[in-house]
Amino acid sequence: MRIRIVDAFTDQPFSGNPAGVLLLDSFPEDSWLRNVAAEVNLSETAFAHPLPAGGEADWALRWFTPATEVDMCGHATLATAHVLHTTGAASGGTIRFATRSGVLGATAAADGTITMDFPTSALTPVPVPDGLAKALGAEVVAVHDTSAHIGDLVVELRDETAVRSLTPDLAALVSLSSRGIIVTAAAENPDGGYDFVSRGFFPAIGIDEDPVTGSAHTALAPYWSSRFGRDELTGLQGGRRTGLVRTHLRGERTLLTGHAVTVIEGDLHA
Repeated sequence: MRIRIVDAFTDQPFSGNPAGVLLLDSFPEDSWLRNVAAEVNLSETAFAHPLPAGGEADWALRWFTPATEVDMCGHATLATAHVLHTTGAASGGTIRFATRSGVLGATAAADGTITMDFPTSALTPVPVPDGLAKALGAEVVAVHDTSAHIGDLVVELRDETAVRSLTPDLAALVSLSSRGIIVTAAAENPDGGYDFVSRGFFPAIGIDEDPVTGSAHTALAPYWSSRFGRDELTGLQGGRRTGLVRTHLRGERTLLTGHAVTVIEGDLHA
């Protein structure tokens, strides 16, 4: 059985967000999927298998962290679409995935990018939770909740430097959201190739920091689009590893575009 490690939201190896990808004939027992994800030990491992022709989706897709299954994952979806296109396992420009978040489309372009069609996450402004500023070690400007959608808190900080220099108390963050904490700020240099920055911390689901979280951009896109007055933006996410996500807000749907590159391919003996 072939297994691949793909760096997503980058066109350079050893950057972006790595995901494991396995193409299967069907889904085995959940315990096996969890064991493989724990063995791969990346923020997410994606498992996909083809569906019968003529349905609403072409492939079934599931995502697992080393600790649990998740409802939505952008970078592992991008990685899976990249593998399907580069190996010839899928034909045509658009792949439709049946997932726990409904049918998600991924369309390959001639320039090598893949654009994913995800549901936009609604944002609800909330008071700063007790202990959040202390856990982050930074001044909090505003907080928005996405609990009805991706389960993250979107936390705006003072500036890009505050986001990049953050060293949060991860244990203290666990109880503050159902999935994770996304910290963000506007880019300091408007000519730097990106409009906003972010970092994502998910200790509640076994991920201390996720380098580039595609699903979080379904909330970051409406957040910053309303601020900048533009539907198309580029976000830079990450600490030590970074990646770029191009966003296009289209009402109830958000398009997420990025590159991906396969860095490891081998056999899984299990």
